[in-house]
Amino acid sequence: MAAEGKVTGQSQEQFLLLAKAARGAALASLIHQVLEAPGIYVFGELLDMPAVRELADSEFSPVFRLLTIFAYGTYADYLAEAANLPPLTEAQKNKLRHLSVVTLAAKIKVVALFFPEFSSHWDYLTLVTIIFLQCIPYSVLLEQLQLKNVRQLEDLVIEAVYADVLRGSLDQRNQRLEVDYSIGRDIRREELSTITRTLQEWCQGCEVVLSGIEEQVSRANQHKEQQLAMKQQIESEVANLKKTIKVTTAAAAAATSQDPEQHLTELREPAPGTNQRQASKKTSKAKGLRGSAKIWSKSN
Repeated sequence: MAAEGKVTGQSQEQFLLLAKAARGAALASLIHQVLEAPGIYVFGELLDMPAVRELADSEFSPVFRLLTIFAYGTYADYLAEAANLPPLTEAQKNKLRHLSVVTLAAKIKVVALFFPEFSSHWDYLTLVTIIFLQCIPYSVLLEQLQLKNVRQLEDLVIEAVYADVLRGSLDQRNQRLEVDYSIGRDIRREELSTITRTLQEWCQGCEVVLSGIEEQVSRANQHKEQQLAMKQQIESEVANLKKTIKVTTAAAAAATSQDPEQHLTELREPAPGTNQRQASKKTSKAKGLRGSAKIWSKSN
């Protein structure tokens, strides 16, 4: 694809160089060649040339109008003025149809995003799908491109994909084209103000989002500081309790003239004679029981 793009760029430059020296019928013929040449889908530089603009007020005005349709219009626009325009070759028809698919993908997304009153008859799921996937129903494509059947439509789309005009997939089950990417088309000068306004609105939206993110970061930092302060407070209280216990133990040990550590050990463990006394008591009880048994047997 990279090699194909390089060849396309070189051929477009060659056409532009030839257009600088051409006039009249020669220039009109050159424009027809450009419209038929594979891989050339942008015509703004050609339209800006003074010699090409002069065609608008000459006998070759239909050729100039045809060039503007390829730059900004669609196949439906051509059909509406076909009686006053030169006939198209099959290659020119397919190229204009490719450009029409690009325009349809952009328009459907823009209508769904910025003109909800025009898409109010769509259900919610369909609207969400159109916004994020740029889906074009087969029925719309067949009508706008004036194709007879789905097979012709799918062949045209596949051809556009191989020409790197768009990228997407054909959803045969749902009868729609899902567009992931499409080339940009030429822009009219009067559309620049709309584009500028849209970019300004986008920048304002980005600033709002950035402000929200900064607020969330500030809250997270405050929460972190609070948790850190609470942790330090708990550690300080634990240290104070340890000191208090140590001081209390030292005071009690001093009162009994013992080592503080030994005093703590004695508090935790029972006295050494306690277990022995308990064991001797159990033994004496057992002996008493045995002795009583013997006396009872003698008396019998």
